[in-house]
Formats: sequence, C-alpha cells, structure tokens
Amino acid sequence: MFSVIRTVSSKLSQQTMLIIWVILFVLLTPIGLHAQKSRGTASDSGGDQAQPSFSDFRGVRIGMTSEEARKKLGNPREKSNEQDFYVFNDTQAVQVMYDKKGSVAAISVDFMSGANGIPSPKEVLGADIEGKPDGSMFKMVRYPKAGYWVSYSRTAGDSPTITIMMQKLER
Repeated sequence: MFSVIRTVSSKLSQQTMLIIWVILFVLLTPIGLHAQKSRGTASDSGGDQAQPSFSDFRGVRIGMTSEEARKKLGNPREKSNEQDFYVFNDTQAVQVMYDKKGSVAAISVDFMSGANGIPSPKEVLGADIEGKPDGSMFKMVRYPKAGYWVSYSRTAGDSPTITIMMQKLER
C-alpha cells in the first residue's frame, strides 16, 4: 500500500495530496458522533488551549523548515519539496508534508499493530476518546491559537493501525 501511495503522491501537488489524505482518513475511519464529543479540553469548533498536548513528532513541529525536519528525522525513504516519507520499521511510518515555502504543513504518523510506544488518545488530545464497540475511534481537535489541528484515529479489529495527524490551519 505504501508503494502505491508513494508512486501516486510523487506525481501530485502537496495540496492535492493533503486533500486525498484527509478523504482517505475519513473514508477508512468509522466516525461515531459519540467519539467526537469534547471532554472538557479544546473542542472541535475551536479550543481554549493555546497548545495541544501533542505538539511535535520526534522534535518536528508544524512550521519548521524542511531542513530542520530532516535533521530531526534523518534521511527519508522518499524525498521531495512537497513531502518526505519515512519508514522507521515494520510498525511505524511517517509522512511530512511541506507548504510552498518549504515549511512543515502536516505530519501523519502511522503506528501499525505491534508498534511500541504508541501514544494514547489522552497523550495526544489531552482527553480520552470513547471507542466504538469494534474498537475503532476518531477525534479531531482544532487549536486556533497554535495554528493547527490534531487528530487521533484507530482502525477496528485485532491488528489496528493508529494514525496521529497534525495539520496547519489555513488562515
């Protein structure tokens, strides 16, 4: 699957890829209204917190230059001006997407079944998420003061994939 994504993504613009990622994210993630309720922290419509609990991945933050991000994450498997793709092992992959200025616009981290050190929803969003009966869960929280949103998604089943995504809010 990753090879198909890399092949397709290398031929599309950054903005198109972000749209595709969000569409895939929504289509592949069962979303329940109960999983999107605010738990007393930042809400989906605009948070009170200036900074989310999850503000970087391995030191890479939204707004950082591509050079700074590559220094933190190392040599990507796939590299371009629009995005970098990293595979750290069989259970963890990361995509870093850049805006036209070369700054980090989005970070998508996938933890496959068996990964160590997967952050909990509370560590990512500052609150627990109520999962569906099949084990899937999703929540996205906007942090306008910080200038980006953060989402946590878990697929259903015995071998779930957890995706944590951060993306710059357009102003």
